[in-house]
Amino acid sequence: MITLKAGDAAPQFESIDQNGNPIKLSDYKGKKVVLYFYPKDNTPGCTAESCNLRDNYDQLIKQGYEVLGVSPDNEKSHQKFIEKHSLQFPLIADTDKAVHELFGTWGEKSMYGRKYMGTIRTTFIIDENGKIEEVIEKVKTKDHTAQILK
Repeated sequence: MITLKAGDAAPQFESIDQNGNPIKLSDYKGKKVVLYFYPKDNTPGCTAESCNLRDNYDQLIKQGYEVLGVSPDNEKSHQKFIEKHSLQFPLIADTDKAVHELFGTWGEKSMYGRKYMGTIRTTFIIDENGKIEEVIEKVKTKDHTAQILK
């Protein structure tokens, strides 16, 4: 499903964060960005992934990274998730899945033989010039920072 690869220009987007504020990828020009797509707030894997990034946030910042999470959840859900887990970075409320579509992270999934549409957990490492440095498709939710900083 994901067709973007290292070396591609990251698709530009404008959406809203957990507070309803506009957020654009172009706001981060000149900075490295960890853009991680996750299925749902407050689920075990998504919580593990987000908390791993939270626990290593200072290390990511020292390495020059900004962190942005994206899921189809709404602002209110994101606010609760951020408060419950003390997340220090913005979460994009992609309720219309427009950002997912741009990055190829919305697609068919399968669980227990049932097929459904959902978020394909993926992280894009974007450089200071808006180019994709790396696409991490096999995300280790409990050790994601190590995959980013390897």
